[in-house]
Parts: sequence; C-alpha cells; structure tokens
Amino acid sequence: MEFKNELNKKCAKIEDILVKYIPREEGFQKNIVKAMKYSLLSGGKRLRPILTLEACKIVGGDIKDAIPFAIAIEMIHTYSLIHDDLPQLDNDDLRRGKPTNHKVFGEDMAILTGDALLNYAFEVMLSGSINKENPEKYLLAINEIAKSSGIEGMIGGQVVDIESEGKIIEKDKLHYIHINKTAALIIGCMRAGAIIGGATEHELNVISCYAKKIGLAFQVVDDILDIEGDEKALGKKVGSDIQRHKSTYPSILGMKTSKEIANELIDEAKSKISEFDDSEFLICLADYIISRKN
Repeated sequence: MEFKNELNKKCAKIEDILVKYIPREEGFQKNIVKAMKYSLLSGGKRLRPILTLEACKIVGGDIKDAIPFAIAIEMIHTYSLIHDDLPQLDNDDLRRGKPTNHKVFGEDMAILTGDALLNYAFEVMLSGSINKENPEKYLLAINEIAKSSGIEGMIGGQVVDIESEGKIIEKDKLHYIHINKTAALIIGCMRAGAIIGGATEHELNVISCYAKKIGLAFQVVDDILDIEGDEKALGKKVGSDIQRHKSTYPSILGMKTSKEIANELIDEAKSKISEFDDSEFLICLADYIISRKN
C-alpha cells in the first residue's frame, strides 16, 4: 500500500462530503454559516472522520451508514479548535496557517460558531439515523460521541488542563488530561463507527484499545512538536506550552522519555489492530502519527 496516496484519497473524499453537509448561507443568520464554513474547510488531516469510517469498514460494515457520524465528528473537532484558539483559552492567532476564527469574525461570533457546529453535529447524526434498521445501534453511536466530547471526555480534559496551568502536576493527572482532551474523541469516533458497522464486543474492545493508544500518542507527539516542530509546517507558533507554563510529557518526563513513550504506544496500537485481517491502513496510520511534522 502507498499509504500517503491512500490517506490523501480518503481525506479528499471527506472534503467532498463535508461541503455537502454545510448549510446554505442565507437568511438573517447567514454570517454564522460563513464562519462555520471558514473553519470547517480550512484544511486539516481529517483523521477523526477517516477513523470513524475505517472502524466501520474493518468490522464488515457499510461505511455509507457511518458517513453522517464521520462528518459530525469533524464538526465537533472543529468547534473545539475554534474555542481553544480564543484569547480566554490558548490565545492563538493562527490555525493551519490561517488566521483563527475569532481573528476573522470576532470573539463573539467565534463562540457562537463553535456552539453552532456542536449543535449542528447532533442534527447531522440524528438526521442520518432516522428510518434506519436497528435504530438502537445508531443511538449507541451518538451516545459514544456525546460522552467522548463531554464532561467525561474532551471537555473534562480541557477543564483539568486549564486548571493545571502554571502548576507542577503528577504524571497521573497529566495522563488524565491527554487521554480526555485528545484521545477521548478518537476513541469515541472509532467506537461509534465500529458500533454502526455491527462490531462484536471483542472487536469493539480491540478497536477501543487501538484508538486509546494512538490518541495518547498523538497528544504526546503534539507536546514534542510544540518544542521541536517547525512553525511553517505546523501552521501555528511553537512554544505556546512553555509560555503558558503547561505541564506536558516533555516538561515532566523529558524529551527522550516522551519519545520512547510515544513509540511504545504506537507499537502496542499496531500489535492490537493487527488482529483484524484488513488492518494495513490502520497500522500505517499509527506510523504516520508518530512520524508527523504537523
């Protein structure tokens, strides 16, 4: 498999589908749609929607059934980035090499844009679940995404991350932040895709383990790139974690140990997902996460 070509094809497919789900810019409220579109179509890896579809596919499901969920997870991820970039949180001026949403539309509109994307994500999932056979699995999938993006997941991790700024925290609290702030949404989207695809309990456990390990590795690599990364490749400034006195894997455990942990997580993820016959893409994706430059 030529992984990069395959990844680019899958990313392009998500881009094409995403455009079709964006509401029309019409009515008195059309500016909110313009702001939603600005951030949704500003690029990105599209890893979460790709992982949603791959989880459905690897258990023998029809990825068409999971498309609304893949699109919804990208909307939720995008809303979280818009809010993260606000002055009250990470105070970033650039995202993917472009001015952040609040720099273009204002802080008030950026807050509402994030709110709109979160709400619209659930509209998309619910609309895509109506009149389906076995509606229970679609409700279970929606619940997975709701939990992974809520107080027991992404938001919970972000809260503890904010509260820990300027403090020296223990490794277990740092682990909690990373698992929830970053890995939870990856776990949730893959579990949702697998549930829609009809996964067995064992298959769901294997996919969950893989997702947790690549999700944690993804954030550890982010911590490393914030120190060693190239601003042009990242599309944003480096060193923000240090400026905000955030506890990260490198700051607590050192760079060498952090890289070793990331590599161990990826090796474990690859070993786990290899239980599936059609696992080549997800194995290559794990390698991509550890070697990425942005």
